[in-house]
Amino acid sequence: MKRVLVTGGNGFLGHSVVRGLAEAGDKVELVVSADLGHPGDDRRVDGVDYVVADVTLPGAVAGQIGEHRIDTVVHLASIVNPGKSTTVEQEYAVDVDGSRNVFEACVKHGVGRVVVSSSGAAYGYHADNPAWLTEGDPVRCTETFPYSLHKRLVEEMLAGYRESDPELEQVVLRIGTILGESVDNQITDLFKAKRPLKIRGSDSPFVFVWDQDVVAVILQAVLGEKTGIFNVAGDGAMTIDEIAAEMGKRVQTVPVGLLKAGLAVAKRLGLTPHGPAQTDFLRYRPVLDNTRLKEQFGYTPAYTTREAFTAWRESQGL
Repeated sequence: MKRVLVTGGNGFLGHSVVRGLAEAGDKVELVVSADLGHPGDDRRVDGVDYVVADVTLPGAVAGQIGEHRIDTVVHLASIVNPGKSTTVEQEYAVDVDGSRNVFEACVKHGVGRVVVSSSGAAYGYHADNPAWLTEGDPVRCTETFPYSLHKRLVEEMLAGYRESDPELEQVVLRIGTILGESVDNQITDLFKAKRPLKIRGSDSPFVFVWDQDVVAVILQAVLGEKTGIFNVAGDGAMTIDEIAAEMGKRVQTVPVGLLKAGLAVAKRLGLTPHGPAQTDFLRYRPVLDNTRLKEQFGYTPAYTTREAFTAWRESQGL
């Protein structure tokens, strides 16, 4: 029976993972949900131990791991969608320093397994990315995107622990663009626009994965025996033209130079946090091959990329 601690337990994924673990019956003895504060009564799950622990404080998570005799950690704490006032330094403190604190705590207290939510963004947004990225492709990141850079740094950190502390089993999940009934972020804002933006000469392909598929993969990573690095995405991809067509819209095609100039001006005026470098986010989308997830890890997503997008669109009444 597992004794599991989940960092970021109050978050979008964390809440569902905590619930799934609590409902795992005789497979899980204890679930500890760690976050910056306690959840409201409407989000509490019976039988779960909720604790306050800031991953940026070196001893916070270590104390909880030791006190609760944790043998498995699910590390989800990360800043995926920064707020307007969030600084890059704050993102680094959570994403990178926080991860280091969690991993060091795992080693110190003899945790047997850590499950980490990485991202397809770790591969980076590059013109020479292969059409389909596999886990064997290099994690190059795009250094102008803090989230992408941070995921690469965390993965390099994990590679070091695989050498120095092989007794700590790792499951690293490079997750594609998550969609779900309640998902509303800067990516879905692109699709909700009257005319979705397209960069001339780029198909801007997206791979989507339904949120409950991600939760199911994490639960299997906790309860199963497989270790390794796995892309987590639904089958197939959708171009921005296909996305717009399903929404009954036409794309707004713009030259990349014009978009870069517009972003430069808008950022200088404080109208957007995004600069010219962010055009690569749309121009060179990393497209994840999920073969290893299905054939080696043993999980086939219930929703394909297109089915996940359709389910999201319908849930939004669009």
